[in-house]
Amino acid sequence: MRLELKGVTKRFPGVVANDAIDLTVEAGEVHGLLGENGAGKSTLMNILYGLYRADEGQVLIDGQQVHFSDPGDAIAAGIGMVHQHFMLVPVFTVAENILLGKEPIDRFRRFDRRAAHEEVERLAETFGLPVDPSAVVEDLPVGLQQRVEILKALSRDARLLILDEPTAVLTPQEADGLFASIRGFQAAGRSVIFISHKLREHRDIADRITVLRRGRAVGTVDATAAEPQELAQLMVGRPVDLVVDRSPARPSEPVLTVEGLEVLAADGQRLVDSVDLTVHRGEILAIAGVEGNGQTPLVEAITGLLPIGGGRVLLGEEDLTGRSRKEILRSGVGHIPEDRTMHGLVGSFSVADNLVLNLWDDERFAARRTRRFDEVRSHARRVVKDFDVRTPSIATPASSLSGGNQQKVIVAREFDRPIRVLVAAQPTRGVDVGSIEYIHRQLVAKRDAGVGVLLVSSELDEVIALADRVAVMFRGRLIGPFPTPVAKEALGLMMAGVPAEEAMRGLAA
Repeated sequence: MRLELKGVTKRFPGVVANDAIDLTVEAGEVHGLLGENGAGKSTLMNILYGLYRADEGQVLIDGQQVHFSDPGDAIAAGIGMVHQHFMLVPVFTVAENILLGKEPIDRFRRFDRRAAHEEVERLAETFGLPVDPSAVVEDLPVGLQQRVEILKALSRDARLLILDEPTAVLTPQEADGLFASIRGFQAAGRSVIFISHKLREHRDIADRITVLRRGRAVGTVDATAAEPQELAQLMVGRPVDLVVDRSPARPSEPVLTVEGLEVLAADGQRLVDSVDLTVHRGEILAIAGVEGNGQTPLVEAITGLLPIGGGRVLLGEEDLTGRSRKEILRSGVGHIPEDRTMHGLVGSFSVADNLVLNLWDDERFAARRTRRFDEVRSHARRVVKDFDVRTPSIATPASSLSGGNQQKVIVAREFDRPIRVLVAAQPTRGVDVGSIEYIHRQLVAKRDAGVGVLLVSSELDEVIALADRVAVMFRGRLIGPFPTPVAKEALGLMMAGVPAEEAMRGLAA
């Protein structure tokens, strides 16, 4: 398939999301698509996949103009899309998910399980993506779930595959496996549009890279010749520091101590299993790991969002175990939650209101039951300026901001009050390179100001760039921590369950 987009324009009230974009993807090409949050990547792909209709411009496949009214039309034309957030039915098997909507039926008009398994095994062998057709999806690690998503698209005979942030939840080894599969698609003459915030990945897998900025295509470059610094500058329109400068840490006394922490699921399963850790003032302790290994319940137990099943949490010498979330935050714990829409913001509230969510009853902003609106607005104007939150107005609903600016609102809210320890969970998830640079600088500045930082991230580049000590979480248990530097490959092995000694020894060998 050869794909051409010519002059594609899409407008929404008050914004031009795509402005006369031209893009060509050759047959058998892996084409990278880069851009900040809000640059127009998702809108462009949604037009290509039939979820939106362009206001102007043309979509051509093999020289013929096409019109898609819904994703069914795009799939019929040979376009498949693997979304960043998996579109799978957790309680269905692998075969049931892959063949959903086109299930084989036996002579009794029942689901033909044997035929389904044979079809999935044929697909898996053809594309080098081995899976167990009978496995239940919710029991699979995320790397295998992604294989199921890709096979689901390929089962519809996709000749062009759109991969949206496909490595966001993968270990380095799983990402290497995905890249091998992509090269297999390419060798078969299939095309791939690869969307990722990770500049290195584009250089590793793409043939050419198109960069979008503020709804326009600002350049297409040869991936092998493109330097990360050049790509970052194309994305944001200015030079960007890809690695934050930081001096050696000067840790002092412990500020956050976790002793034998256990968190239990409703069915009694241990989500966090006897975790001990200590964060000192003036250091960044990072926890790496594939999502789903206990990092989320660990963070939520420390910050008061989940009950603690055993052990205790100390802030200095103060026992926080069993305290309410409000008490924990007011005692000096800052929290950047991993899910900004669920736990970080109220999307329908204004930027100004979101900036005082954890201080709504503070005497600066409330007199008894009366809101001090002038003080709230004055506070918001100052914080928006100090933390470079780009918003049309402090009255703008938070949900209207780009992902990077939503994250800045949360960072600004937590950093603009006195805190002793910061728990930062996936602080740069889904944000662009310019916002990553900003957030990394703020984290290092807090460390240098004497705050203890507990960083939880599935991004190994981020962990390696920021950590003074690093640990890995696997199946609810903590491995480490280890003093940095630690090789990325060793961390990747530990994230996959390889014992620390073996991971380090095998790497050395």
